[in-house]
Amino acid sequence: MPSATPTGTLERPAGSSGTSSAGGSRRRWVGGQLAGRTLLAAAAGGLLLLAFPGSSLPLLAPLGPAALALAVHGQRARTGAWLGLVAGLAFFVPLLSWSGIVVGALPWLALAISQAASVALLGAATAATSRLPLWPLWAAALWVAQEALRGRFPFGGFPWGRLGLSQTEGPFLALAAYGGVPLVGFAIALTGTLLAAAVLRLGAGGRRAAALTALGALAVPALGGLAWLPLPGSSLTAGGPTRTVAVVQGDVPKPGLEFNERRRAVLDNHVGRTIALAEAVAAGEQPQPDLVVWPENSSDIDPYRNPDAAREISRAADAIGAPVLVGAVVSGPGAFISNTAIVWAPGTGPGDTYVKRHPVPFAEYIPFRDFFRLFSDKVDLVRRDFAAGDEVGLLEVGGARIADVICFEVVYDGLVHDAVSAGAGMIVVQTNNATFGYTAESEQQVAAARVRAVEFGRSVALASTSGISAVIAPDGSLAAASGLFEPAVFVEEVAQRDSTTLAERLGAGPEWLLSALGAGAVLAVATPALRRRLRRGTA
Repeated sequence: MPSATPTGTLERPAGSSGTSSAGGSRRRWVGGQLAGRTLLAAAAGGLLLLAFPGSSLPLLAPLGPAALALAVHGQRARTGAWLGLVAGLAFFVPLLSWSGIVVGALPWLALAISQAASVALLGAATAATSRLPLWPLWAAALWVAQEALRGRFPFGGFPWGRLGLSQTEGPFLALAAYGGVPLVGFAIALTGTLLAAAVLRLGAGGRRAAALTALGALAVPALGGLAWLPLPGSSLTAGGPTRTVAVVQGDVPKPGLEFNERRRAVLDNHVGRTIALAEAVAAGEQPQPDLVVWPENSSDIDPYRNPDAAREISRAADAIGAPVLVGAVVSGPGAFISNTAIVWAPGTGPGDTYVKRHPVPFAEYIPFRDFFRLFSDKVDLVRRDFAAGDEVGLLEVGGARIADVICFEVVYDGLVHDAVSAGAGMIVVQTNNATFGYTAESEQQVAAARVRAVEFGRSVALASTSGISAVIAPDGSLAAASGLFEPAVFVEEVAQRDSTTLAERLGAGPEWLLSALGAGAVLAVATPALRRRLRRGTA
């Protein structure tokens, strides 16, 4: 006689009672199945990693959600949580490896685990909703909800590694102009979950249903490809009056935190490169810029308190005959310091400023310092906490209205949106990547800036101390880019656009709507009546 189990029937071996043998067989079967699903979840994280800069295979991005959806389908929420955690670790541990270059493995792994925890929640929710009708739709919406949560909690969130930020080219990128990074991520996830559904239907013998579902999966990127049609062209100079923008990468004496010990050398590098540009302009080799962009940390010597630093910056601005946007570390307010962009005009010196609104926890300030010191004394590398600014990063520099964001702020939707919608004609990203050495961090940041260019239909000037600096056209293409740890200067005519993309008009609306869809599916499964119907297989 067969012994009934939740997964089917197992025959008892002849000449035995069958109880322990059947139980052992079932445990082996369940254990083998979990091991296989765990490997599939790890593959999901690996496939996502390949889509990001480092490997830069963006078309592989849908295969990550596809593999995770297959791994968790039909499983309990707690199993889904385990599989999501595995996928998250397989993705974030290598993706964020640059964060441990200076401070060691503990902070890096802590950051990776905290990010992977959100994917564990995603795995649990996807498993719980996988028996619902239209489950690929809810699973894709849950990806957006997970990224929305991760981008806000804890300590203001860290939305690095979102699906949409992998797309520097290909059919999904255009969707950024219609719904921002959340819509791009949703399209990638929906393509993947539809592919997973096609595989499951094929395995169940439904060839026609599998073929139709696969066609649906292909229709999503096809729609993205068609979305390019009404978008503006790739030209830096089309769409508005132009300003000549110079981007200066002065380089640092040495990678790592040691650059902080050579602050004057870093400032001198940027002054020297700007004066050399002025000489090239005087010789007719370069056009006269209207504004010059220096990176974050180009003057870690407070020019308000150090007359020598102020003199050097003024010497550069006077030589080039244009305002310089300086990235400076400024004392105050009170015991704090501020990561500040200063508009430094020739003849008159410092003017308007933007103070970074989102200092990075555990890098620019230490929350609960005494508590976290119990785990690592590296917290004391941050001797003084940075204060958060409270004003939008809109600055007028040399006749251009720029949306200024500093370093990691480029991955925060709201910070970029606020500055662009305040009236900016272009986007500027000031960053310092010297502490991350020869890793993929700089490429990942450039990728995020490329998506922002498409999202807002604006050119982007990205200035880094040590690379990668870049000038990016409104279609996300690179008009100019530097290498790592080499001096570079770009001078480009950049249109100051006043057009408005649908993504700018909608703001966070697509993210909230898609997150609500995913949350609604979870709430539906949580209702007792629907749970009973799902168990009976009638829902």
